[in-house]
Amino acid sequence: MAKSLTTRPVPLSLPPVATKKTVKDQPAFESKIAKAVYTGKLLAQRAIDKGVKKVVFDRNGFLYHGRIKAFSDGAREAGLDF
Repeated sequence: MAKSLTTRPVPLSLPPVATKKTVKDQPAFESKIAKAVYTGKLLAQRAIDKGVKKVVFDRNGFLYHGRIKAFSDGAREAGLDF
């Protein structure tokens, strides 16, 4: 699972099963942290639906706090094992 922080839509991937669908029906969020948690949960649900339950989280050199931490916490809450 790979995630990178940008000001544009967040690119996410699930190698080796890559999906090219985008999340267009996201609800409005109060903060970027809430959006990261939602996105983590959504990606975890999609991964589990495809049979992926254990992943390695590559934070790509970013410190493990803020949106990175919220994203991974959301994925853990949804059932992914890091």
